[in-house]
Amino acid sequence: MREVARTARSGGDPGAAPQVSVIVIFLNAQRFIEEAVESVLAQTHEDWELLLVDDGSTDGSTAVALRYQAGGHGRVRYLHHPGHANLGMSASRNLGLRSARGPYVALLDADDVWRPHKLARQVAILTAEPRAAMVYGAPEYWYSWTGRVEDSVRDTVRDIGIGTSTLMEPPTLLTLFLQGRAVTPCPSDILVRRSDALRVGGFEDSFRGLYEDQVFCAKVCLDAPVFVSTECWDRYRQHPESCSSTARSTSHHAVARLAYLKWLEEFLTSKRIEVPELWQALRDRQSRYRASSPDGLVGRLWRSGQAALKRSLGV
Repeated sequence: MREVARTARSGGDPGAAPQVSVIVIFLNAQRFIEEAVESVLAQTHEDWELLLVDDGSTDGSTAVALRYQAGGHGRVRYLHHPGHANLGMSASRNLGLRSARGPYVALLDADDVWRPHKLARQVAILTAEPRAAMVYGAPEYWYSWTGRVEDSVRDTVRDIGIGTSTLMEPPTLLTLFLQGRAVTPCPSDILVRRSDALRVGGFEDSFRGLYEDQVFCAKVCLDAPVFVSTECWDRYRQHPESCSSTARSTSHHAVARLAYLKWLEEFLTSKRIEVPELWQALRDRQSRYRASSPDGLVGRLWRSGQAALKRSLGV
């Protein structure tokens, strides 16, 4: 375990507020969490704090996080829910948001890693783009972490559907997401202004796992401009135990997707957002997902309402 630097770049006072608060949420992530944390310690931008948010782990990842806190000289903090409860990914990210001290918040999943210049580049972009609430880039789908020869040639930087780095005005980006013309960001790629994240209400606690990131991105993209970069800063680890991989092997992923679309419909209505192209994109996406649902399961849940969708997800 690398020792955490004693002082930040912002003047040497370990008690001073950092520029970036890094939030790593984890649940039984012993296999990968140390590598994720080490990628934060290796950042060329040194003015950060690290919040390790435990969502009720029962493996050795809690002990790993506590070791980093003990060696972090105040720059690494361990957080968990009362009673060491498992409250889900959104509630855990919100705990990090409430505890963050920096004006910028970066998210990192416990099984992903950052390239060393990730924070430096993203902070520079948001500094140069004062209207932007958030920035993200193009993730690398990372297979070669296994060390297997057959995986060494599979690593691919994802085409995010935006031709050049640009500032996207609301609600253009959300419309492109729904149309399938742009790819929603990986959580580990996001840097967001904490004030903007709090203004939109953070993450929705009812989305415990799947689509919690898309719910948050939708709220930000409707509220403020977002800078989309073609640069690659994140290595998105591909492995069969990930939340999304596990869900895709069942109908759980399709149900969660419909729950997200149902939530979005109600959210747009509550905010009185009347943008015809956005609504058409949402209707088209709803129709496609209902038509392709396994054995009509999602269609039946859709007709019975969002409450049934949430019950099916255990939320």
